[in-house]
Amino acid sequence: MSVLTAAAPFVVNKLLPRFDQRIEESAKPFDRPGLLRPHPGSRTWAWTHYGIFVPELPRPHRYLNTMTLIGSTGAVCFDNDYLATSDARRTTTVLSSTAAPGHHHYRAYDSRTECRFAEDGSRLEWDSDLAIEAAHPSYQVHARYDGFSADLEITATPQVSWFVRNPAYDHLSLLATFTGMITDDTGETEIGGLCTVEYARSLSPQALRRSPLPQRFKLPIDFFTYQIINLDDRTQLLLTDVRAAGATACRLAHLRTLGGDAAVFREVRVEVEHRAEPEVDPRGREMRVPERFRWTVRDGAEEVVAVEAVVDSPLRYGHGRGYVGAYTYSGAFRGRPVSGSGYFEWVDCEVSRAGR
Repeated sequence: MSVLTAAAPFVVNKLLPRFDQRIEESAKPFDRPGLLRPHPGSRTWAWTHYGIFVPELPRPHRYLNTMTLIGSTGAVCFDNDYLATSDARRTTTVLSSTAAPGHHHYRAYDSRTECRFAEDGSRLEWDSDLAIEAAHPSYQVHARYDGFSADLEITATPQVSWFVRNPAYDHLSLLATFTGMITDDTGETEIGGLCTVEYARSLSPQALRRSPLPQRFKLPIDFFTYQIINLDDRTQLLLTDVRAAGATACRLAHLRTLGGDAAVFREVRVEVEHRAEPEVDPRGREMRVPERFRWTVRDGAEEVVAVEAVVDSPLRYGHGRGYVGAYTYSGAFRGRPVSGSGYFEWVDCEVSRAGR
């Protein structure tokens, strides 16, 4: 067991809560768009993340995700060291997919030679594959992949959900609305509704060296699931469960409504039934993956949300070591029935810490 792994429960349970302000900040409107910078050459911020997530679309698409990492995280869950460039700190990846056949793009880029990132984050380009333009609260996504393309016009709201807010790590999600188009060889599909605009930046020991951190020195974040459900056309639920060497780093539910309030709930329970067979990635690494979820969110005596979800889409590899996909859910939200399609991310390295 590495020193980092041994120390994880103390850091997660005792140290970080003294500095983290995610609950307090999630109750305030977002007013810091200047924070959303890429930091590609920074030796302070080892990595940044931009994400645009559309959780519910008609079949066959089901969802649309645009998941980017700029830099290497130095964490067990998210580093695919076989993709590292000559300087791991210049590695950047894009995962974008839907559930439709052939809609899966996962590629690594060298941020110095294959990307163009405006210092203020106003325009971010990954070769000719993806461009994100930002003039907060307006955002545009233009994607041209083998197999499909996507164009989105997005308006972010002031409603922000902070998953982490401390001096070493910021991770946030903005409630947003969008209109757009997905195009493939079957034609054009107009889409619109609720989505998210997401950003993260973090310190990491990876910032200190060109080559990928050895496995024993990586941050022991080894389990991650993040899920988005649009409960109706105005209400969005975010569900997170993140663990580091067995210690729960983040198990929260964020609820936000267009033109309404945002709330964070800590009384969150998740039960997972795993698929009998593991998923096998392109490197031959096995990972146990979910077949069914049950989430319960309470606020004292009130049951806010209770949903059961069945995974029923292909799993798309490339969320670090893990996968993204869609599920069909049903249940109740404050006493009224809800059902639909949700989006989820899943990385489970708790049983594969050796990093085969």
